[in-house]
Amino acid sequence: MVSGFTIIRNGLKFDFPFLESIRSALPVCDEFIINIGASEDATRQSIEQLSLRLPQAEASKIKIIETDWPLGDAAKRQGGQILADQTNLALGHCKNTWCLYLQADEVLHEEDLPIIREQLSEWRSNQKVEAVVFEYVHFYGSYSVIQTSRSSYRREIRVVRNGLGIRSTGDAQSFRHTDGRKLNAVLSPARVFHYGWVRPPEVMREKTGFMDTLYHPTATAEKPATGDNYVYKRIVGLKSFEGTHPNVMRERVQNAPVFDFSAAPKVFHVKDSWKLLSGLIENSTGIRPFEYRNYKLIKP
Repeated sequence: MVSGFTIIRNGLKFDFPFLESIRSALPVCDEFIINIGASEDATRQSIEQLSLRLPQAEASKIKIIETDWPLGDAAKRQGGQILADQTNLALGHCKNTWCLYLQADEVLHEEDLPIIREQLSEWRSNQKVEAVVFEYVHFYGSYSVIQTSRSSYRREIRVVRNGLGIRSTGDAQSFRHTDGRKLNAVLSPARVFHYGWVRPPEVMREKTGFMDTLYHPTATAEKPATGDNYVYKRIVGLKSFEGTHPNVMRERVQNAPVFDFSAAPKVFHVKDSWKLLSGLIENSTGIRPFEYRNYKLIKP
């Protein structure tokens, strides 16, 4: 019923929790497609080693495809298009009704797996449902701090129906029909734990430098187009995380160094006043004013 899929390149070098991501999704998937870009580290070998440690029933779900990202093509390094292209290659190998997508820094919580199974089974024959939207928990700088302002999207499509010509778009954040139409989606309470902004500062700088080259053709790894965006700061919307991490993240969280936010620079811009007001409205009503959505929410 469910095909999982993801892409990864230099997963170890840039400290992606990609193994944890894969493990978190396997229980709800009948197969899991991994598009591995030609890497400078042992990314593929680490996935193969993971397969050897898993029970056979789980390991047999993993299917690897290898690609060579066209990093020399400036047209592909505009707005993160190369990420959507690679995501679509993985999506094209999915065989089941539902296709569950996780980026390499996104992890599902085991508490949410039953509801994911239940909802996908319930909506399987409902052709109105083209996609499923999950809630997001964005960590920032530390495994004990989350970013809650409108700077971070609070929901996104992470399951799409196969066979409709649905494609990953932009920088692979979301999905659309081939003609650009938004998908008819239903909202699930299942959460995606997003750890993309939790890395040692020096690794964050290196990763940001590379990622910038996928968005800006003239950028170099040495001179990120986004300036000091990689530097952890005391920004609007940071809160202490009060919940539990997925079990697959336990070892990583326990072994992580503690980042001292008291030493981080505090920043506040004029536009942050709107973020504060928006946050107050959201906290009191559950509505995020003027929220952009990559999808159309429907009732199943």
